[in-house]
Amino acid sequence: MAGETVTKKQHELGCLGFAGVPTIISAAGERASFRFVEFFTANIRNENTRVSYGRALRDFCNWCEDRGLRLEDLNPVIVAGYIELLGQPVEKNGRGYSKPSVKQHLAAIRMLFDYLGTGGVVRMNPASSVRGPKYSIKRGRTPVLSAEEARQLLDSIPKPIPSSDFAIGR
Repeated sequence: MAGETVTKKQHELGCLGFAGVPTIISAAGERASFRFVEFFTANIRNENTRVSYGRALRDFCNWCEDRGLRLEDLNPVIVAGYIELLGQPVEKNGRGYSKPSVKQHLAAIRMLFDYLGTGGVVRMNPASSVRGPKYSIKRGRTPVLSAEEARQLLDSIPKPIPSSDFAIGR
């Protein structure tokens, strides 16, 4: 039954850049394949998130397969090495991704392994203890008011109404 469901839903993986279930996942068994397809079809509702996580996980699975890694081989050190590679400049044999992109890739890997863990496919999430690069926005989107603009804004607020205006029937 699960095998039929995976076959029917594999066509949905095509729009995410997968020709099918990645070898590293399918080699772990039918349950792993089913959970992988289910992760994208039932767990991630937002289409943009599904596409970006699909791209991130396709790249990660390809990287693992190029190194002959199996699902049970993955640990925090391997995942951290991959995350480090993503942020390295191309000149240093890295991928040259921005910090937000690296954080998104790590989020996708964490989320997939959380899902595989709750489905009993893996014993632990190898990405849960991996830290991503620090990234903070120093300047927000909300503009800062100058002193003049702040005074003008405060002066535009109506003055309080005297309490005697609220007296009833006196």
